[in-house]
Amino acid sequence: MSELRGIGGDLQAALEIVNVPSYVIDPTGVIRWINPAARRLVGDVRGRQFTSVVAPEDTRRAREHFARKIVGSDRVTDAQVVLVDADGGRVQVDVSSCVLMEGHRLVGVFGQISDVEEEPDDPLPPHLTPRQTEVLRLLKRGRSTEQIAQELHLSTETVRNHVRHLLRALGVHTRLEAVAVARQEHLVS
Repeated sequence: MSELRGIGGDLQAALEIVNVPSYVIDPTGVIRWINPAARRLVGDVRGRQFTSVVAPEDTRRAREHFARKIVGSDRVTDAQVVLVDADGGRVQVDVSSCVLMEGHRLVGVFGQISDVEEEPDDPLPPHLTPRQTEVLRLLKRGRSTEQIAQELHLSTETVRNHVRHLLRALGVHTRLEAVAVARQEHLVS
């Protein structure tokens, strides 16, 4: 950071005008600042809980990432998240966020959003739980049991149980069949 101070310039003004959606969340989870690029994406959500712009199936994981930064176990997290945009549509994004410090005191979380991709408005299947839907999306992206466990911070055995229940709920026998059925019925994007 000393190199930035040596350069000079107004970092806050730059964050206001850059076309990368950026935000600051306070330690209680309330969105305190968003730049115009973020406002175009999710609307003016200042003063709301950050989970209000996260799709239901990603809310738990988003809370877990936030909590790990607040308690100090992670300084930075990167994740794919589905957000609810200003019009109520679904948008898949990559979020990179880090703790925001003032001296030795944690004052919040700063994050930036990239790889914004509109998701189709296909309804979530009512017979799948949010976790099953999340596992199905990760299977569709080619993730292994171990990768899903790591991304969702679950044990591999728990992921295997979710996959078994998912297969049963979709009436299929393999992961490949589950992904094929989901694509055919537009259950996940």
